[in-house]
Amino acid sequence: MLELAGIIILGIFAQWIAWKVKIPAILPLILIGLAVGPLSTFYSEDGTQWIQPIWNSQKGFFPGESLFYFVSLAIGIILFEGGLTLKMSEIKKVGGVIGKLISLGSIVTFFGAGLAAYYVLGLDWQVSFLFSGLIIVTGPTVITPILRNIPLRKDVSAVLKWEGILIDPIGALVAVLVFGFISVNVPVQGLEEVGSQAHGSGGSYTKHALLEFGKIIVIGFAFGLAGGFAMYHAVKRKVIPHYLLNVASLSIVLLIFVLSDLFAHESGLLAVVVMGMYLGNSDLPNLKELLYFKESLSVLLISILFILLSANISIDDLLLIYNWETAILFAVVIFVVRPLGVFLSTTNSDLNTNEKLFISWVGPRGIVAAGIASLFGTKLVEMGVPGAQYITPLVFGLVLVTVLLNATTARMVASLLGVFLKKSEGIMIIGGSRVSRLIAAYLQKNNRRVVLIDSNKANVEKAKELGIDALAANIYNDDLSDNIELSDMGYLLSMTGNDVINRYAMDKLGKDFGQNGTYRLISSEELRSKKTKSSDLFCPTHDYLELMRVAEAFPSIQEVQASSPEIYKDMIDLINDNQDAIALFVKNPQGFISLVGSVKDSAIEEKTIIAYIGRPMDFEDVMTTKTPQSPSQE
Repeated sequence: MLELAGIIILGIFAQWIAWKVKIPAILPLILIGLAVGPLSTFYSEDGTQWIQPIWNSQKGFFPGESLFYFVSLAIGIILFEGGLTLKMSEIKKVGGVIGKLISLGSIVTFFGAGLAAYYVLGLDWQVSFLFSGLIIVTGPTVITPILRNIPLRKDVSAVLKWEGILIDPIGALVAVLVFGFISVNVPVQGLEEVGSQAHGSGGSYTKHALLEFGKIIVIGFAFGLAGGFAMYHAVKRKVIPHYLLNVASLSIVLLIFVLSDLFAHESGLLAVVVMGMYLGNSDLPNLKELLYFKESLSVLLISILFILLSANISIDDLLLIYNWETAILFAVVIFVVRPLGVFLSTTNSDLNTNEKLFISWVGPRGIVAAGIASLFGTKLVEMGVPGAQYITPLVFGLVLVTVLLNATTARMVASLLGVFLKKSEGIMIIGGSRVSRLIAAYLQKNNRRVVLIDSNKANVEKAKELGIDALAANIYNDDLSDNIELSDMGYLLSMTGNDVINRYAMDKLGKDFGQNGTYRLISSEELRSKKTKSSDLFCPTHDYLELMRVAEAFPSIQEVQASSPEIYKDMIDLINDNQDAIALFVKNPQGFISLVGSVKDSAIEEKTIIAYIGRPMDFEDVMTTKTPQSPSQE
């Protein structure tokens, strides 16, 4: 009981450490697993492991093959969550670069790493290509923490983010299919033939093996689609009550996994990926709620799973890859295969050479790779496939090396290559009302990167119709902090009609997205009291209702040029005296935009522009009065 509770406690502690230090959780999880597993033999009193999951014994946490079953089911749930995030519409929208990375890049990795494993380590063809299939994936859980604090150009961060999200289930699918080829071939040809054929005829499979492989694909897709269809209609027709939705979905996922596996061995993983993709691309009303539950469950399973799997690696496994050949293989994968795939995939793109080099450098392998490697590696060892004992330690080793390498050097490499934004100038606007959209459109027109955030999807859609980058998100969740495409945000404008939400947004998001300035709307109470002198106010003279009133009546932002500090001051006074006009921004001759309240009158230069929302005004009298007269006019 103490050991089992310790695994859960240590797993969640590792997740917390990863969040605090902002590194991928897989790194502390594997290190803790190794520390309480094989490495503990060096400092335990009796020379045994503190935690020793045993696969083929009647002792340990999981006697017999029960650990194998637990790993299978856990990986199935994790892959189902991955399938839920794989949107077909996003594949269409991500553009040529990401599309090529997940297709051409995957092919380059598959064949490049497979050939390297075959020639460098001398593994069989089947095992070599299973290894290469497993390391196709990167994954958002390892990419996001590394890039979260590196302000990059949006295109670069978007490529890395969407590659990780889209390639996770694709890589898992490739690994499942390769494992299916190997597993259906072994019992037909005999173990001795497998090794000789791999080096001889290049792995041509018998008719029976091909039929079995086809069976895996057909059964996996059939059960996956059937499970997704059944669950979708059960939820839509309210056959499942709301309070049972999450646990019922978990039960259905496990049912589909087990049933598919009974009809075609090893088809369960494919079935749950397909089921997740079906539901993820449907209009299921509770999809977001389901995703949150699966994410929480995945965190718990991953925490337990990787401590157990790391602890299950023996000292002999570690010594197996402790050689120069392994170092050469890892170097080929990191410094040759990954850059080759990236550069081929980004040909004729808008990315420059340094950006391509940075994307090539950031390619950490993640949770799906390590989990499936342990599952398949152990199963192939039981089946007696030559070289299968290398799969688990090789993939775990590559995961550790790439995560450590990228986590410690990504910021430095970004700086050296010049893709590191020295100052985050992006502007995040919380609230998607008409006035927010007007301001966002104006700022975007003046070459400022703007992202509008609102939980109201209608407001988000209206913003997108205007060409504004907008996201439907709830500021009370952690979705925004995990979004690496927002790493270039440096200013935060909280502009909802609720003062509590505005203040909360500043407190929660200001550190991540408002390093250069955080501003909110003045509340109605503050405006009535006329006692506030807060420096974080977006507009100290008008609250949300007044801004909306003016924006509804005059939905445009006007510009007027001030030629001196005196004229500027008089123009601001004239705007403030007009009930249908509100001064917002000051644009200097170089085009840089600042809030009116943040600019001192003495800093006003010639040709400074005042931007205000509201009724077009005539400033001719002000400019004539303040313009110095010539001697002849006197």
